[in-house]
Amino acid sequence: MRISSNLLFQTGLNSMNAQQSDLMHLYQQIGSGQRMVIPSDDPLAAAQAINLSQSQAQNARFNENRNVAMQNLGVEDNTLSSVVLLMQNIKTTMIEAGNGTMSDADRATLSGVLSSAKDTLLGLANATDGNGQYLFSGSKGNVIPFDGNGNYQGDTRQRNIQIDQTRQLPTSDIGSDIFSRVSPGSNSYLTNASPHNAGTGVVGTPTIIDAGNVKPGTSYEIVFTTDTEYTVNVIPADPSAAPISGTINLNDKTQKIEIPGHGLQVSFSGAPEAGDYFTLQPAESTSMNVFEAMQNMIDALAFAQGAGSAEDQAKAQAQFQNVLANSMQRMDLNYDNVLTVQSSVGTRMNEIDAVKDNGALRNMGVTRELSRLEDVDYYTATAQLQLRNSALQAAMMAFVKIQQTTMLNISGR
Repeated sequence: MRISSNLLFQTGLNSMNAQQSDLMHLYQQIGSGQRMVIPSDDPLAAAQAINLSQSQAQNARFNENRNVAMQNLGVEDNTLSSVVLLMQNIKTTMIEAGNGTMSDADRATLSGVLSSAKDTLLGLANATDGNGQYLFSGSKGNVIPFDGNGNYQGDTRQRNIQIDQTRQLPTSDIGSDIFSRVSPGSNSYLTNASPHNAGTGVVGTPTIIDAGNVKPGTSYEIVFTTDTEYTVNVIPADPSAAPISGTINLNDKTQKIEIPGHGLQVSFSGAPEAGDYFTLQPAESTSMNVFEAMQNMIDALAFAQGAGSAEDQAKAQAQFQNVLANSMQRMDLNYDNVLTVQSSVGTRMNEIDAVKDNGALRNMGVTRELSRLEDVDYYTATAQLQLRNSALQAAMMAFVKIQQTTMLNISGR
């Protein structure tokens, strides 16, 4: 077989070019730290790396969302902490207002204190998150949650943030769920007295004595037929149930009125007159607006009780005590509800921490797998570099030999 000079030279050049190309590829791998300089170096690994990179980018996006959610919930938690402290002070002031020895001037002073506290509470209810968005207006971040009278103006949709691939988390709470309701599942009852009562009867806080007999959604009206006898109207009425009636002892300053078959009793004091009536209503079906309760208390404190005869003063004091009892009951339930919401905020913050930790572990796993697929093995690459460098030297020496070959050299041999 004859081998031409052109073939000899071309073969030598091709060999050196191939070795130089391999050497250059190794230089690129070592210089960039990447095993796959181009996808064709390892097509399967390149495809896997793309999927892993997308997963890593998505996890990074979720982590940013988690940071935003944590910041929003942190602001809400701080605001609710201020609300809790303020409501504790309001409850203390209400207890102080129940002191029967206070003068009209003292009560007027407390009325001003509660009015100022109401304004402060309203300001907290209308707090923003630092970015101009109201915390408690639902999805309407640009709408002030409560007007000057404490009426809710937002909507009932929460603001959710996607903190993980399968989890959306509410990062705010609806104002009406904080300041205008009782805790979900509450069996509490509220008492109220007719403003037209002529006697000095004062109704206290209802107590559940038999939870098994409590009738959810049922209200009660205690109507006095004489100054010592009363009947209880059940609303809605139960035609199959026997009428409920009883008597009180006017000599007993504090006694219990029990509603048999319904698991309830309520404390009672004072001397009612015929026609006076009092109501017991489930808190969940009653207006629980905390601003309304405070305003009722403010108005009651501002009303002069020291005017008129001793009888008129006693009636005015009884009316005030009934308003105070209702306001304090509502304030206690509102306070418990705020604590419930704040606990929910803390639970969500803990969940974000848990999801964040899980995301960090997932990111570590993806990073490790990407490193396995993409990162160059410097020990192997260095050894290959030495090998390719030696192969290139050998190819160059062989080409030099080929260049020195002539017809005379061949025939002389």
